[in-house]
Formats: sequence, C-alpha cells, structure tokens
Amino acid sequence: MRVFLATLASCALAFVAWDAQARPLNQNDRSVCGWGAQIAAEAQQSKLSGATLYAARKKLQVRRFGKPWMRMTAMGITEQTYNSRSRLPPKAIKQTYYEQCVQHAVARR
Repeated sequence: MRVFLATLASCALAFVAWDAQARPLNQNDRSVCGWGAQIAAEAQQSKLSGATLYAARKKLQVRRFGKPWMRMTAMGITEQTYNSRSRLPPKAIKQTYYEQCVQHAVARR
C-alpha cells in the first residue's frame, strides 16, 4: 500500500509540474519578452556598427517609454549586450533573448 501511495504521490507531483509548464504564457509576458528582445537587437546593431555604449545610452535617454521601469531595464539590457563578446547578428540576438525570456517566464510560474 505504501508503494502505491508513493507512486500516486509522485505521479500527482509530475502532473502538477507538467501542468505548470504546459500553461501558455499570457499576452503581457510575451509582450515584455518581445520588447526586451527588440532592445537587445538594437543594442547589438549599435555595437556592431561601432557606436559606443555612451552613444547607445544617450539614445535611450531621449527615447519615450510607455512604463517607468522600461528605461532602466533598456539601459541594463544595452549594457549587458555591449559587455558581451558576442558578434552574432541582431536577428540572432533577438531570437535568443526572446527564447530565454520565455523560458524564464515559464520557469517562474
């Protein structure tokens, strides 16, 4: 009986874990990931074109953002992109950022 209960409990836990992963992301999470991916791609484009981090940050300072948290987040993404040694094209950076952001959002649930 104990073995049966232990098996049942582990199956229930596995189902709960599967259910949490199977839930699709909401529109807000997808939107935030897409926004961050776009910022990362723009930063990579600036870096590859030879612009300095200072110039990229200045460009972000004058940009209008819809939410108060977006400016500092964009600054952080840009700085991380410039600190990276990656020479990937901006399109690849955008895709990678989006995929990892979605993975993080799913794991957070």
